[in-house]
Amino acid sequence: MPDLAAGPSRSGWRLLGETLAEQRRLIGAGVAFGLAWTGAKLAWPLLAQAGVNQGIVAGRSGRLVAFSLAIAAAGLVQGACTGLRRYFAFSVAYRVEADLRHRLFAHLQRLHFAFHDQAHTGQLMSSSASDLQQVQNFVVMVPITLASFALILAVTAVLFWSDPVLAALALGPLPLLYAGADLFSRRVYPASMQLQEQLAELSTVVEETVVGIRVVKGLGAEAVQARSLESRSAAVFDRAMRIGRVRGAFNPWLDFLPALGVVAVLWYGGHQALHGALSIGALVSFSTYIYMLIVPLRMISALISQAQRAVASARRVDDVLRTDPVIVDPPRPVPMPPGRGEVAFESVTFSYPGRARPVLCGFDLHVGAGEAVALVGATGSGKTTVARLLPRFYDVGAGRVLLDGADIRQLRLRELRRAIGIVFEDTFLFSDSIRANIAFAEPEASMDQVRWAARMAGADEFIEAMPDGYDTVIGERGLSLSGGQRQRIALARAILADPRVLILDDATSSVDPAKEHEITTALAEVMRGRTTILIAHRAATIALADRVVLLEAGRVAAEGTHAELLARSRRYREVLAQGGGQAAPAEEPGPGGQEVA
Repeated sequence: MPDLAAGPSRSGWRLLGETLAEQRRLIGAGVAFGLAWTGAKLAWPLLAQAGVNQGIVAGRSGRLVAFSLAIAAAGLVQGACTGLRRYFAFSVAYRVEADLRHRLFAHLQRLHFAFHDQAHTGQLMSSSASDLQQVQNFVVMVPITLASFALILAVTAVLFWSDPVLAALALGPLPLLYAGADLFSRRVYPASMQLQEQLAELSTVVEETVVGIRVVKGLGAEAVQARSLESRSAAVFDRAMRIGRVRGAFNPWLDFLPALGVVAVLWYGGHQALHGALSIGALVSFSTYIYMLIVPLRMISALISQAQRAVASARRVDDVLRTDPVIVDPPRPVPMPPGRGEVAFESVTFSYPGRARPVLCGFDLHVGAGEAVALVGATGSGKTTVARLLPRFYDVGAGRVLLDGADIRQLRLRELRRAIGIVFEDTFLFSDSIRANIAFAEPEASMDQVRWAARMAGADEFIEAMPDGYDTVIGERGLSLSGGQRQRIALARAILADPRVLILDDATSSVDPAKEHEITTALAEVMRGRTTILIAHRAATIALADRVVLLEAGRVAAEGTHAELLARSRRYREVLAQGGGQAAPAEEPGPGGQEVA
């Protein structure tokens, strides 16, 4: 066999080997039945030889019947072993596929935000579907092909035991198959890798078109996406045809070379039989064994071809599995300290991966337990970054972030994130009932708790008006609801989790102005006594905060109450005006007659 494990495919083979090792008992059972199948298949040509020689040639009908029954029994054993061999083969294949899918899914959830910022959803979906299917298609062939390989070895041994010269003539062309298989595998692997990559690109186009269908239709860009899909489909077709051409050039040899062996048997063996040096039964047996090699050789050819696609797919999966999460639990985590959500940013500097310019530079902020602080600033000032650093979506480059006096890098991630509730501007809801979405983090919550959270978020009224109330199943990503409705459900989801710290990242931006008073009243109730960080542009929302912090270039530029900053900060008024907030003109300058910031 060619050296399939060499070169860039090594990581793919390693993953396949590790996964198969976990199923070694089932593989062993499949191989055992495969060997029994090999023995039964190997027996009936010998029984046929004996039946011809001792029954037909010798004219003994009793022996002919006996050997005929023996051949039928061997066929029965062969059939039973075929079914059992395939059962174990599929059992192993489906278990391997399921195991890899679970590992991949769990690892994707562990990976840090920076990985998901750069990864394409379509590529990841392709790995969890198409790539794992290729692995499954290969694994199901392993026990079957091992039995075929055992049959080739057994037939070779029997032929050389029966007549070494005739066996050498019959099997002489087979080394050419080895050379062809080696060349075949070297050409198929790169084409298989490219095919899987192009399939992933195709999945990305489909995924982005479906998710962004409103943008596509809104801009009348259907033809643009159709051309993009056509281009990707053409690339997939090209790679698939390249593999097809290689297989088309190799497979004819699987029929032709064994046929040369049969010609050699008939030519040399026929002369031997004519001179009495070889029995008619042995000649028939030899020819049968040669033909018996054709199907196993085809199986090995198919395995080599599928192995290349499986290894290419396994390598892509392995690339994800071997990506180490950057944000992990500390080696010796400290217990979550008691407290009510005191937050402190101390001299924090942070840059997003791949960007040299820092978003936060020596950022200092203290939020007392139970205090509500609004972060206000122009786009790119670092407001959302603050919201992402507190739950450790990213780690700071310098400085530290504290929660109730503990450095968040010393806390378990699960405990830290359970203590922080976040509602983002870009709200994501699951394709499930409204109740399940609200109780997402607390699936055991009672209906009364779900209703309470919905009332606090101002969502109860519109939910009750829906056809099935809280049992109404919303569409994918919640796009069947309005933006304001999605945000209120997301707010209810955060409220139900009862976090120490509540972060509202422009979470009321899509709320209908007619509902704004209702929402702000509900927010005021929810925020009472709870540490809250508001990232907002609307004056009504900002006014809910005990203190307002103006960010500029990653630093605190000014702070005070909403009224104080309106009075003394021109920059604050400009930011509010740019963000659509109502910034009343200041009637008085700041302290000492100077305007701040």
